[in-house]
Amino acid sequence: MTVPAYLERGEGDTAVFLLHGVGGGKEAWVHNQGVLAAAGYRTVAWDMPGYGDSGAISPCTNMLLAEALKTLMAHVGAKRHVLLGHSMGGMIAQELAALHPSLVHGLILHSTSPAFGKGDGPWQQQFLQSRFAPLDQGLGMDGLAGKIVPTMFAPGADPVRLAEAAALMARVPAASYRAALAAIVSFNRLVALGDIAVPTLCLAGELDINAPPAVVEKMASRIAGAQYLCLPGVGHIANIEQPALFNSTVLAFLKHHFPT
Repeated sequence: MTVPAYLERGEGDTAVFLLHGVGGGKEAWVHNQGVLAAAGYRTVAWDMPGYGDSGAISPCTNMLLAEALKTLMAHVGAKRHVLLGHSMGGMIAQELAALHPSLVHGLILHSTSPAFGKGDGPWQQQFLQSRFAPLDQGLGMDGLAGKIVPTMFAPGADPVRLAEAAALMARVPAASYRAALAAIVSFNRLVALGDIAVPTLCLAGELDINAPPAVVEKMASRIAGAQYLCLPGVGHIANIEQPALFNSTVLAFLKHHFPT
């Protein structure tokens, strides 16, 4: 499998793989990667297949996305691997941990869940239709981002940060967005949570309506020894909306479990 495109910063025995969500790309971590690298961690922000500079894969499935991440990890060749996944990135992190547990030494599951919504097909199809509607109406990814991204931020959030996230989503190819959403509606690694045996931080945003705190907290309760934290006054994309708060929280976890 081809190595996905990535941006690497920093050095160290512990590599932190930064896995963006469905509306992101490696640039989603622009406010975080340098801070983590400066603290002594090797950071690797990827473009998921189909995003940014990474070629698409077909079919686009959770398993094949995890295999693409495995290929990247082997290419980087770090001594220890911590997966920091946001939203869909958190699902891919769980998928890889389930398929190749020996490759994962730590997990930070940021505003994500262990299964996608309800398990019945009609509900999933309704979700996809609602998300695809702006594209089907000809609004393009820019119009879609303008509708969706504001719902992912706290009321009164910094408009500069909101515009940044919207611009990031607008750059996602429409075909890749459709393929990614079609993949995650079938995601379910709920049972595998009990098999996770590495240091894990489950991180929620207090005002997140996409991965509500109650969902993230319940996920943490199913993982032995997992830490659950809820960031106050923040929505779904804390790493962009409140990067200083996000970075300090992540670094506290990393320094405790993976000191440099």
